[in-house]
Amino acid sequence: MVAELLIGLLGGIVAGLLGVGGGALFVPALVLGAGLSQLHAEATSLLAIIPVALVGTWRQQARGNAELRTGLTLGALAAGGVVVGAAVANVVPQRALQVGFALFLLAIAGSLARRALTGSDRAPGRP
Repeated sequence: MVAELLIGLLGGIVAGLLGVGGGALFVPALVLGAGLSQLHAEATSLLAIIPVALVGTWRQQARGNAELRTGLTLGALAAGGVVVGAAVANVVPQRALQVGFALFLLAIAGSLARRALTGSDRAPGRP
């Protein structure tokens, strides 16, 4: 229970600071810190994202930082995609989920590092 409390608290801090806290943080923390299987960590992370996203959006929207239309569009499309993803996650081997998740994190980390090092932090047409 202590591990889960720490994961939740730190996840909230990182989510508010960096805009992450879902899968990128909660899944590894739940696997390594709380001893959950990859599948259980992924499913638990999906549930944990709800309050994190609601509070984070509320705070950022109050400051005019959230693009509501884009966020709602992404959310609606992702809701359909998660049905497919969850179904696949329940039939593939645990090891495949672990390797796939690790490769996903490495790809995201590499992309973010490249953007930070080259200074290309703005998307075309965005302020």
